[in-house]
Formats: sequence, C-alpha cells, structure tokens
Amino acid sequence: MAVALPVCVKDFEDFAQRNLPKYVYNYFAGGSSDEQTLQDNVKAYRRIWLKPRLMRDVSNRDLSTTILGQRIAFPIAISPTGVHCMAHPDGEIATARAAAALETGMAVSTYSTNKMEEVARSAPEGLRWLQINVFKDRELLKNFVKRAENLGFKALFLTMDKPVEGAGRYNVHGKFVLPAQYSLGNFQGLINVRSYAQTDKLRDKSATWDSVDWLRSITRLPIVAKGILTAEDAREAVKHGVSGILVSNHGGRGLDGVPATIDVLSEVVEAVKGSGVEVYVDGGIRMGTDVVKALALGAQAVFVGRAVIWGLAYDGENGVKKVLEILRDEFSIAMALSGCRSLDEISADLVEKRSAYSSKL
Repeated sequence: MAVALPVCVKDFEDFAQRNLPKYVYNYFAGGSSDEQTLQDNVKAYRRIWLKPRLMRDVSNRDLSTTILGQRIAFPIAISPTGVHCMAHPDGEIATARAAAALETGMAVSTYSTNKMEEVARSAPEGLRWLQINVFKDRELLKNFVKRAENLGFKALFLTMDKPVEGAGRYNVHGKFVLPAQYSLGNFQGLINVRSYAQTDKLRDKSATWDSVDWLRSITRLPIVAKGILTAEDAREAVKHGVSGILVSNHGGRGLDGVPATIDVLSEVVEAVKGSGVEVYVDGGIRMGTDVVKALALGAQAVFVGRAVIWGLAYDGENGVKKVLEILRDEFSIAMALSGCRSLDEISADLVEKRSAYSSKL
C-alpha cells in the first residue's frame, strides 16, 4: 500500500516516530520531568482564538520580514537544535541548504554534528546565526565566536536558561551519549565531547549578566538572548545591550513547569517596547495559524526546531524544504483568511486568549 505524502507537521512527526530508532526519536521528542511544559507549548496555541477581519483585498500578500536587518522571505526561521545527523546522515548541511533555498535563516547549534565551517560552505549565501553557551573556558568560547565572525554568521544566540541539563527522561542522570558514528563537529581538534555529562561540565554555572557584557566586549556580532520568559529578565537583557530576545523555554527541555512561551510573549514584548530590541518566540509552533497568533502578540518572527528534525528524518534537505513550505503556505492562507496583506496588518486585535480552565460545553 502506498504511503500517503505528509501534508502537515504532524505527518512528518508520525513518520519519524515510525522510522527513527526509538532512542533517537525519544531524544528529539522528549522533554524534562513530566513534560508539562513540552505539552503546554503546543496546547497554549489552542487556547487562542483568531478574530478575522473580512471583506479586505488580500489578493497580494507580502510575507517577508527582517531579523536584525537581514531579510527573510517569511517570518519562520530555524531554531538551534543539536546533532541533526542522528535524524539524517546529511545533518546540519541539509538543514542549511533547505533554509537558504527557502530564503530564511538558521541558528546553528554549538552542539551540531557538522562543523560550523561545513555548514557555511554548504550554503554560502544562506543567513545563519550561531547558538552559544557561556563556557567556563573563555578561550574555547572565543574560538567559537571568532570562527562565527570569520564565516559570516550574522549574530550570536546566547542560551541563558540552561546552566545545567534538564531532567529529561531521554537523558536519565546525564547518561545520554552520542552513538559512535557521530561527533560534535564544532569541538573537533579542540576537545573530545560525546555526552551530556561532558557538555554539562563545559558550562559556566557561575555565569551572570556580566558574562553578557564580556561577550559583547569580544565580538562585533549582535547578541540575541535566548531563554527569556519574564519582563524582569527582558529589561535586564536590554540593560546589557542585547539586540534581540528569543522567548524560549528550550522546547520544554529545561525547567519543567514554566509557562508556555506564547503565554508570556506579550509580557516580554511590552517590557522592551521602545528599546529597539527585537523579540522572537519558539516552542509549540506546528501550524501556520500559530505563526499568525505569535505575530499578533508581538513577535517579529517565530523559530521552529522539532518540525525541522521531523522533515530531516523524512527526506533530508527535501524534507526540511517541504516542512518549511507547508508552514509558509499555511501561514499565507491564514493571513488571507484573517484579512491581512502584510505582517504590519497582523495586530493584537486579531486574537483573543481563552482561559486554560474554561469549561468544555
């Protein structure tokens, strides 16, 4: 019997669950502890109604926007996720090529299986950023930053919400180890890193906001604060000179029990209003209508992670392209049905939040 072609992100995930080795699927799909936050990231979007405006000319729609001054064709970019080669042998190279082909950006993880140099060579015209952590070894961190600058990366996404590993069931007691055929490419020739226990030891658990100041002092690249969930931390990030904020809870893989990202997005946007700092959001985005909701609540763009992994598992570069195309096209349709011709017309009056505890009649 012929296998039906995927038509939505859920179809790609179902394929990945059936076809990836169980430990690989569990690694990518899993969250921390009871996975409350992982699940709520998705459910929170279902608690938001769209309130469309009708009888508007939507025959021509402009989906494009910018991230830190760099144009992307539609407001959906790729979140930093590690070890893409576990989903497909072409790994981050395939992801970068797909992003470039669709004219959007990709944040490359510090823990990518392909070196940042290989990613840059694979899609030289592509827009890319590097995700980093604060390492105890500042010379190692400098090495990563300078390589990113020399390779034409356009920003650094500094992960702030994970000084230690979350209590993931996929990584019980930090015992998750990369299979022998894979390695963390960015560390090659520097140190041997193969397990979560080792990456955990690299991070500076004493890092403070002063670490952001230090990072700004060694680079000309703009810094995006990744992991902000509160107005207080958003204002602190502005004080320390960041250029962007990615509202994120690490896809539910850090501290379990924190809010869904879409539920705190407005709070962060309001906190940085007038500062010039851009705000993005990731976590739980599975459909084009989710993108409309996020933009209506103030996001400049959204970032997707697991959806890209499921596309990789399906068909490498072509699978990632297909996922991005589906999300883009769903978003375009949702814009039209909401009465919007450009991103500027996606405003807060298009959405209404329902209570998480509203009765079901």
